[in-house]
Amino acid sequence: MKGFAIVASLALALSAAPAFAQPPAQPPAAQPPAQPKPPAPATPPAPAPIPAQPPAPFPAGAKIAFFQPEVIFQNSQEGKASVARVQALITKKQGENAEKAKALQANQQKLQTSGSVMNEAARSQLEKEIERQTKDAERFQQDAQAEINELQQEVQNDFVKKLSPIIEQIATEKGLHLVFNARDSGSSWAAAGLDLTSDVIKKLDGAKAPAPKP
Repeated sequence: MKGFAIVASLALALSAAPAFAQPPAQPPAAQPPAQPKPPAPATPPAPAPIPAQPPAPFPAGAKIAFFQPEVIFQNSQEGKASVARVQALITKKQGENAEKAKALQANQQKLQTSGSVMNEAARSQLEKEIERQTKDAERFQQDAQAEINELQQEVQNDFVKKLSPIIEQIATEKGLHLVFNARDSGSSWAAAGLDLTSDVIKKLDGAKAPAPKP
C-alpha cells in the first residue's frame, strides 16, 4: 500500500520553526531614529512530544488497522534525528540573525547619540550603512526562513519514503486489506489493538540499528 498522505501530519511535529521578525524600518534621515528593538527571531514553544502507547493485542482476523504518523515521527530514532537537523539549522540562523541585529543596533545608537555633532559626510555615510544593514537583515531573514522551510520539507519527504514500505510490510504480514492514517481518516473511534504505531516504530528503529559485531 503506497502513497500514504502523511506529510501534513509530520508538519505538525516540525511546527516549532520560527518566523524571523522583520527589522525596524529606517526613519527619515532628517530626524535621529528612536532606539529600536533589535530584530530577533520569535521562537514559539515546541509542541510536547506525543508518547507512543503500549501496544494492545491485535484482534484476530482483523483486516483493517491504523497508524499515527506524528507519534512515529516524534518517538522513532529517524524522526528524532530529523527534528534535531531542523533545530540545528534554526539555532544557526538565529545566531547569525542576532549578530546582524547587534551591528545594526550599534549603528542606530551611534546615529542617535552622535548624529547631531557629525559632519555632513560622516552622518550621510552612517545613514547609508544603516540602510544597507536594514535591507541585508530583511533579505537574510527571508532567506533563512525559506531555508528552514526547505529542510522541513526535505526531512518530511525522506521520512515518508522510509515509512511507506514499512507500513506495507506490516500490512502484508498481518494480511490487512486497509491501513488508515489516524489523523486523516476521519474516524471517531477504533479498537486500540488496531493501532500499528508501536510496530512501525520498532521496525523503523530496527532498520537503523547497526549490524552486530561478529
